[in-house]
Amino acid sequence: MKLAEVIEMLDQAYPPRLAEGWDSVGLVCGDPAAEVERVLVCVDVTGDVVDAALARGAQLIIAHHPLLLRGVDTVAASTPKGALIHRLIRGGCALFTAHTNADRARGGVNDALAAALGLTVTGPVEYLDTPLPLDRWGVMVPPAQADEVLTAMFEAGAGEVGEYSECAWRVDGAGQFRPGASADPAIGTTGELTRVTETRAELVAARGRRSEVLAALRAAHPYEEPAHDVIELVGGDREWGLGRVGTLPEPMSLTAFTQHVANALGAPARAAGDPDAQIRTVAVCGGAGDSLLGAVARLGVDAYVTGDLRHHPVDEHLRAGGPALIDAGHWGTEFPWCAAVAELLWPFLDVAVHELPTDPFTVRAAPAADA
Repeated sequence: MKLAEVIEMLDQAYPPRLAEGWDSVGLVCGDPAAEVERVLVCVDVTGDVVDAALARGAQLIIAHHPLLLRGVDTVAASTPKGALIHRLIRGGCALFTAHTNADRARGGVNDALAAALGLTVTGPVEYLDTPLPLDRWGVMVPPAQADEVLTAMFEAGAGEVGEYSECAWRVDGAGQFRPGASADPAIGTTGELTRVTETRAELVAARGRRSEVLAALRAAHPYEEPAHDVIELVGGDREWGLGRVGTLPEPMSLTAFTQHVANALGAPARAAGDPDAQIRTVAVCGGAGDSLLGAVARLGVDAYVTGDLRHHPVDEHLRAGGPALIDAGHWGTEFPWCAAVAELLWPFLDVAVHELPTDPFTVRAAPAADA
């Protein structure tokens, strides 16, 4: 498979448009025309990761954290990051990064974290955008002209739902009308009741496109007065953003849940809150998630699992009555995504996950019993 084809699959799974403006995602080094057979997936690009990739003959590393992000103006081999880039290029191994786009995408970092904890996901902690006001259109049209009318409405912007286009629902039924004396009916006779078979088509469109969709409908419809209705929908389609909210199969105490998090992620976990509090609804955010403490508090969940929590924000959060907090580390909460990437690519490529933690904290100690 060509590297360009792998990138296309990754961009579909983790659309670059979801990335933060400051982020650096996509291909870092490598030739899109090169062949790829073996892939290594990791959280961080370290010297050990590069060693492992080259040892297995990988032609591509897929990483979550960007190797080159802030203030990079050289990749000279004399610099730590530049040395890794040179090794990759010499070894014929490309590097691709999916960062905040993978955090936000469905099936990305936060869905993988929620799945690892056994949560049934009900939505995001934060949506990426404000609701898109939608209209639902219902149009009656002779069956022979239904395709033509729908095509015109599609071209005007109707029928788009998320990543799908030309979406519509149809059913045939019986319609009737009696043209008035001054009417010029396309079907039927003035003054006489006319019964016809008609197709009712329903589709959605952004409310801001209402005038364009109506103009397209009128231009394409064979009737002098097209029968149609427009209903304003409550809410609207929204892109999911950071974090996920879900429920556990059964409630458990905070103490038991903290142990469950550590076991499920294979990473140390610490908690803040009442040890006996019952946990059922849980919010998660892979990586450093203290920016979402306010949003999580408003959701009314029982606990929030993330990483890199700091003393004062946690203390203030609990004083304000926020839910219990579980810190399972930056690497620990993002590592489950690696398996999701491998599952995506396994049907096409030889994919391995770098299992050894790249968490920079490699030595841990607890106080001795007599300390």
